[in-house]
Amino acid sequence: MSEIQTISTDELKKKLDAGEELYLVDVREDEEIEMGKIKQAEHIRMGDIPENLDKLDKDKEYIVICRSGRRSENVCHYLQDQGYKVRNMVGGMLEWEGETE
Repeated sequence: MSEIQTISTDELKKKLDAGEELYLVDVREDEEIEMGKIKQAEHIRMGDIPENLDKLDKDKEYIVICRSGRRSENVCHYLQDQGYKVRNMVGGMLEWEGETE
């Protein structure tokens, strides 16, 4: 299995605060999203990723988010195998200290 690039919650918060244009995909379930998600994140449940590949652009890098970083890592492996550029947010929403909506 190939190495997955990662980003920490602190690094991501700094990039968002600096106004960088980032592409975030939150792969948690609907009820988890109700507890709050990062405003810029697009919500696509993990199980729905395969039929939503047409929403993703292979020229962009996606930061994949879940609750703890495990499911997002699995999604990263899948997307990377499909030819997408991805990065896993380590620690997931459990460690996120930025704003949520």
